[in-house]
Amino acid sequence: MKVMAFNGSPRKKKWNTVTLLENVLKGAMSAGAETELVQLYDLSFSGCISCFSCKKLSRKEDGVCAVQDDLTPVLDRVKEADALVIGTPVYYGAESASTRAFMERLLFPYNNYAKDLKHLFPKRINTAMIYTMNLPEEMVEAVGLDSMSGFTKMLMEMHFGACELLLSTDTLQFDDYDKYASAMFDKEAKARRHAEVFPEDCKHAFELGIRMASGE
Repeated sequence: MKVMAFNGSPRKKKWNTVTLLENVLKGAMSAGAETELVQLYDLSFSGCISCFSCKKLSRKEDGVCAVQDDLTPVLDRVKEADALVIGTPVYYGAESASTRAFMERLLFPYNNYAKDLKHLFPKRINTAMIYTMNLPEEMVEAVGLDSMSGFTKMLMEMHFGACELLLSTDTLQFDDYDKYASAMFDKEAKARRHAEVFPEDCKHAFELGIRMASGE
């Protein structure tokens, strides 16, 4: 059993998204899985370039993106994975740019434009999307982030298999709010929530990793 995780945050150490992903992988390892964490911002790659090579009837292999860059070997390893977990911060109402580019390259080659909507990934595997955001939980629906994350969940399920969502809201953005233009935030409330609620999010992430590794 191999669980692959992808960090779509440019903050590669300590911060919210990568911390949750690391807890997922700890949970997976505790259940006996092999794990890999891919830092998307360490890679040089583009999104889909709309060449449609993956749709040509003359293609030699299904599910292969023709673009050759740092993402190519990562996409090759995805084919051997038994579970996928993608973590991303929410930037202006959507996944980070690197996450979106990665997902275009990950998903589109397996979309065969079939009438029955059947996709070409060779097996059904469990997946998960982890979203971290500064937005308070009570505003998620009001600004449409439930629809955004729900649509991504649907795409993951269409291409791969069952997809879980983990939303970590009202996260701590800065190590010192006094250094940044941030008058709209209550820094003490942010610190309390990070101390009291974020550990619970980490616990949920660990449990998610166990489920990913056990195939539940």
